[in-house]
Amino acid sequence: MLLLSSGPLGPRALRRLLAGATAGAAVILAATACSPAGSIESADVPAWKATALPSASGVVLEDAGRILNRDPIVKDASGVPAGSYTLTVSCDGGGKMFFTVSLDGRRLTEAGAACNSSRETARVTVPTTGTVRISAESVDPPLIYAYHLASQ
Repeated sequence: MLLLSSGPLGPRALRRLLAGATAGAAVILAATACSPAGSIESADVPAWKATALPSASGVVLEDAGRILNRDPIVKDASGVPAGSYTLTVSCDGGGKMFFTVSLDGRRLTEAGAACNSSRETARVTVPTTGTVRISAESVDPPLIYAYHLASQ
């Protein structure tokens, strides 16, 4: 029998108390297991990018940063020559990111990535020389991301 300041605690009350404590501990453990390691807002993006995205030669467009809201982040490169390219992307923070590649306003391809530090690639064919635009966005902010478009 457990004694509390308010008096003795019987077996049934003890079981209820322990069940409640166990349920509370399970909720706390589940919440911490789902929390991203560290804060996206204070993440060192260049250091993360150095480990998350391999270096490449022939890069014509690249970016890295934070997505803190649902607004797309757009980056352009003019005078990109026609040819075959690889878009390599990575993100972290949970959720998904989506990348749209367009040439002079015409969509060439879309790619998605699970934001768990895995790396995804997509082949991109640029049919003519022009301005390439990559739009990066997510409905699951906050995230950190990095990508590059490199010739094959």
